[in-house]
Amino acid sequence: MKVLAVHPSALMYTKVFLRLEPLGLELVAGAARDAGHDVRIIDLQVETHKDYWKLVHDFQPDAVCFSGSYLANVPEIIDLCRATRLHYPNIFQFIGGHSVSFIARDVLALSEGAVNCILKGEGDASVGTLLKAVEDGTDILEVPGVVTMDGEGPPPTFVKSLDDIRPARDLLRHRNKYFIGTLDPAASIEFARGCPWDCTFCSAWTFYGRSYRTASPQVIADELEEIKEPGIFIVDDVAFVHEEHGMAIANEIKKRGIKKEYYLETRADVLLRNKEVFKVWSEIGLSYIFIGMEAVDEEGLKQFRKRVSLDKNFEALDYARSLGLIVAINIIADPDWDRSRFEAVRQWCLEIPEIVNISVTTPYPGTEIWHREARRLTTRDYRLFDIQHAVLPTKLPLPEFYEELVKTQQVLNTKHMGWQALKDTAGIAGRLLLKGQTNFVKMLWKFNSVFNPKLQLADHMRKARYLMPIQPDVVKSIDRKDLYVHGPGGRKTRALDDKTEKFVDETRMGENV
Repeated sequence: MKVLAVHPSALMYTKVFLRLEPLGLELVAGAARDAGHDVRIIDLQVETHKDYWKLVHDFQPDAVCFSGSYLANVPEIIDLCRATRLHYPNIFQFIGGHSVSFIARDVLALSEGAVNCILKGEGDASVGTLLKAVEDGTDILEVPGVVTMDGEGPPPTFVKSLDDIRPARDLLRHRNKYFIGTLDPAASIEFARGCPWDCTFCSAWTFYGRSYRTASPQVIADELEEIKEPGIFIVDDVAFVHEEHGMAIANEIKKRGIKKEYYLETRADVLLRNKEVFKVWSEIGLSYIFIGMEAVDEEGLKQFRKRVSLDKNFEALDYARSLGLIVAINIIADPDWDRSRFEAVRQWCLEIPEIVNISVTTPYPGTEIWHREARRLTTRDYRLFDIQHAVLPTKLPLPEFYEELVKTQQVLNTKHMGWQALKDTAGIAGRLLLKGQTNFVKMLWKFNSVFNPKLQLADHMRKARYLMPIQPDVVKSIDRKDLYVHGPGGRKTRALDDKTEKFVDETRMGENV
């Protein structure tokens, strides 16, 4: 079969600070190609709908697969599916990815028959089976993870081994368009999949059933040697949870003489526990590290169920600085913040050298916050669920909330963007421009055109074609196991030694599942 894999357009945040290659879609495309199919990829982050229609016309695919990893992309995906069904009624259309796995039936209902099925869970595990069923004309409801309006197939399954899957990087056009900070261009890679923690605002653990699986250091090094881009974004939800795994990868990289520059995300307590790992990585190319602090007080940390004290967070920042790493942190703005709270956070941000990102508390399907707060939503417009819009009632009038939010986000702009950033990174910027790489330099002045309180407020005024279903007023107590896409498999699904497993349990606040 001829298969077209599609990534939707960029979201608000990714229009400025980063643009990442669609690794998940490349993995699905790679699995489909390994199953014998002719595959193409188009990424609408860097191409247009006009490009999509031209590719559909020229390639004449038998199936089109859409990546539904972000809730805010749902309307665009449904529009494309409905238009594709109108013009090409015989194409089999399906959607996979993180977000749609939690809302499969809602998306199918909105598509009004344009979408044949949703593929829940890890798409690279079952896309080959689904395409074979379509090709052979057999019942797709026998495929793990498939959901249609007529029913649901067996539970989704994991790929047998992360060592056996390869992203179809060669199918992605315009690879020079992907970057994160000064890593321009940058490719993405995964060392591990899943998260053993259980933060209330996050759906990584509910998607993967609190599993944590790793690829072998040798396979990771093989992939790094094949990647042409000098910058590497490590996509793991929490990098280097397992000390021995992180060190083994570093040793393999050193042995082979691989020279790259790395960006990763981790937790403060993981950084402090595995200091030697991060020290070694800082010596082989790690330059950026993102730490999700989420809150600057103990009450906020408790709300997000992060058992990391403020002292530990600040100790982690100090240690990262001592390694010469550029540190970015995330703070979640609560809708209940008033002007004084915003001002206190602004002052705190100005006192530290780190890059600070401010996002907005957003209840996503698959998170515990969703089940607690979904009946309080002030909007059901999928497009606004992007962690940059307030979708819950705000203590301040909404226009004032956005003014304070953007003013606080402006701290980032003042400290790290515009002319000051260009001055601090003049050498890097010059080298990038000489190589024809303009992503980083262009983003330095984009902030005010994207982050604008009037524009954010106007987004609420747009007529929404697709709305989330109204949530019931009365909800029974939630069994946390019901939140999972991949059912919890317990300890055996986590590639952790006993000491690390104990550490995880001591630093999380949920039930043992």
